[in-house]
Amino acid sequence: MPDILKGQTASQNPSSTQAIKAAFKKTMHDFIGKPMMTATPEDLYKALAYTVRSLLLERYIRSVETYLRKDVRTVAYFSAEFLIGPQLAGNMLNLGIMPQVEQAMEELGLDLSTLIDIEVEPGLGNGGLGRLAACYLDSLATLRIPAIGYGLRYEHGMFEQRIENGWQVEYSDNWLHFGNPWELYRPEVTYSVKFGGFTEGYRDSRGSYRVRWKPGMKVKGIAYDIPVIGYQVSNCVLLRLWQAEATEGFDFQDFNRGDFYGAVEQKVMAENITKVLYPNDNTMAGKRLRLQQQYFMVSCSIQDLLHNHLVKMKVKLTELHNHMAAQLNDTHPSLAIPEMMRLLVDHHHIPWEPAWDVTRQTFAYTNHTILPEALEKWPLPMFSELLPRHIEIIYEINRRFLDEVRIHYPMDTERVAALSLIDESDQKYVRMANLACVGSHKINGVSRLHTRLLENIVLRKCHEYWPDKIINITNGVTPRRWIAVSNPRLTELVTEAIGDGWLKDMERLHELESFADDAAFREKWHRAKKEHKNKIANLARKNFNWIVDPDSMFDVQVKRIHEYKRQHLNCLHIITLYWRLKNGIDTDMAPRTFIFGGKAAPGYFMAKLIIKFITSIAKVINSDPEIKNKIKVIFRPNYNVKIGQLVYPLADLSEQISLAGMEASGTGNMKFAMNGALTIGTLDGANVEIREKVGEDNFFNFGMTAQQVLDLKNRGYNPYDFYNRNDELKNVIALIESGHFSHGDTSLFKPLTDELKFNDQYMLLADYESYVKCQEQVGQAYGNRDEWTKKSIITAARMGHFSSDRSISEYAKDIWQVEPVDIKIGG
Repeated sequence: MPDILKGQTASQNPSSTQAIKAAFKKTMHDFIGKPMMTATPEDLYKALAYTVRSLLLERYIRSVETYLRKDVRTVAYFSAEFLIGPQLAGNMLNLGIMPQVEQAMEELGLDLSTLIDIEVEPGLGNGGLGRLAACYLDSLATLRIPAIGYGLRYEHGMFEQRIENGWQVEYSDNWLHFGNPWELYRPEVTYSVKFGGFTEGYRDSRGSYRVRWKPGMKVKGIAYDIPVIGYQVSNCVLLRLWQAEATEGFDFQDFNRGDFYGAVEQKVMAENITKVLYPNDNTMAGKRLRLQQQYFMVSCSIQDLLHNHLVKMKVKLTELHNHMAAQLNDTHPSLAIPEMMRLLVDHHHIPWEPAWDVTRQTFAYTNHTILPEALEKWPLPMFSELLPRHIEIIYEINRRFLDEVRIHYPMDTERVAALSLIDESDQKYVRMANLACVGSHKINGVSRLHTRLLENIVLRKCHEYWPDKIINITNGVTPRRWIAVSNPRLTELVTEAIGDGWLKDMERLHELESFADDAAFREKWHRAKKEHKNKIANLARKNFNWIVDPDSMFDVQVKRIHEYKRQHLNCLHIITLYWRLKNGIDTDMAPRTFIFGGKAAPGYFMAKLIIKFITSIAKVINSDPEIKNKIKVIFRPNYNVKIGQLVYPLADLSEQISLAGMEASGTGNMKFAMNGALTIGTLDGANVEIREKVGEDNFFNFGMTAQQVLDLKNRGYNPYDFYNRNDELKNVIALIESGHFSHGDTSLFKPLTDELKFNDQYMLLADYESYVKCQEQVGQAYGNRDEWTKKSIITAARMGHFSSDRSISEYAKDIWQVEPVDIKIGG
């Protein structure tokens, strides 16, 4: 067990091994209701989870009491995803009880690591956006900042990904089958949410004009709470998730008439709202359900915030912004802005101007993308039908705002059209990013490059109108999850070298750099890496019958499958190596194991074809005896946080190869580098800052810069020119087109190769030659094990800046203006 998990003081760790053992036995008796000899593995895991949760709840309850008593300024973090991952190991780490629990389980004849592995991952997110939100909750608690995260309790998560005949097939992710021991069901915290119907004007008793919304449908939002404990502190923050239920679960009259479906129709329609994460929006029904999800989330959350401040904290709603700060994590929660206005104006009868002032000073907006399809727009007819009151409010916001714009820029109709909350071109749309910009007092990008692109391209008109509104806060990840829990062997090694304070102060990792010149330490570092690779190789053989060489370079690309992330550029390089080996070229190359993982959106054909492409390449190469294990290709299905905890520590090389200017930040790049992987990447997103921190000599850079990409596009990019003048590239594409990786089927990957040759939106062919040459440098560097290990140590040592603690500190100072609050336990 790493020392970092052992060195807790008595006040931080009041629970003895014997007390934990006794609590576990009592939980088995009182909550599981079984003797241990008949308990299933899931029973044993739940008993331990409830035991740990009881220790966590003491701190949570004290945190709530303190926040209410002191009337502290609170952060509300709105996100459609919270990819929190498994909770048991992280909670034991943060509570400082890992050694005691391990000993207690051993005395009971149980293995702690086995119980940890049983935990099912909550299906509350998809990728980087949701994982970032989870990292931020961990840092908010660790930095002692009062906060509440608001999201949805998806019953089935996104989907379980299986690979069948090389293709992604989606299955229901029934993560709640055995329940979730970390959540607290709060049926008393319930709010009504309206949809559809119509609005009508009326005069109140004072003669003031008011608007009443007569809905066509109502659903209930019921709260489920998950406390989040900070590391080596007594502070907890809260993740509150909403589940949709019908206001009436069963219509007895319909049932008696024999209309059995009608009896439960409202229940089915209501529960669909939180049934699944991100329903496929290729159809109008899917778009409608997504909009329902987003409004349901923000309506429950804003009602909850207003209730808590008005009733529990006795705050005047016109002063709400002085007591809380609300952060919109991308555009998904943007409807919080008109919902706040609706509640303040229609329900609490606050005049428009002060209500708008409160709203704008309360909200801030994080933009996570420059991709046009990710800047959400909703068809106006659908929006108006589903949210008739909100479209009126949005029109009023827009009218007032555009009148201001016209005063500043007379006759500038182009500017007015660009800033409008309504897209008037072709079919009319409601622009959610514009709504978030107008209704927030601050906007932040998530890397220095991304913020510059927001200012100069994506939100240029907004930046010109509010030159001080857009700031940068580069993303970060929590070292507790992504080093201490994921990589205990490396954690122990770092702690032996520099002491145990670095997990709360990541800048201390710089102290590790001096050990890079120590041959004995380099050997320990290499051995720690090798031990983890051996462990994963054994698991691969046991679970999938994959034979991998732990001495090979583990070259890893795990992330959402998308054309802009360019997994197929990685594939072109693999086929290049394969072509060379088949033709007797570069036969002395260092062996490589290429590892892929990630999900494609169900309706995204090209992304699914890329998965088929990867798995087809793997099938051919892995079974070719002439390759002699020089290359192995693996696609790990159903990639998630649990798998990520295994993958990030094993990587020797991290693939961060998106087209420059496409990735907002990336966080996988940070997790890999923190664990000592070297990066091959473009100067995209946070790669730019990572390269600056770790040093050019420890980062394999290739490809065009964001400016060069823009320049080439403006000149007119013709991918066929790049194809035509590179013989090796032509051979690679010819091999694909011949059906070599598709059992002779020349049509299977034709959409992929035609896209590359004749359209190539993400400019793979322009970067191909640079990428292949850079990979040659990677291979040469890996051949010098000692030098590679030194680079690995230096990389990890210089990654302290990318802790989510630093990110949250910047949010607290530059956007939220919140201060830490100490929580005292005992006394």
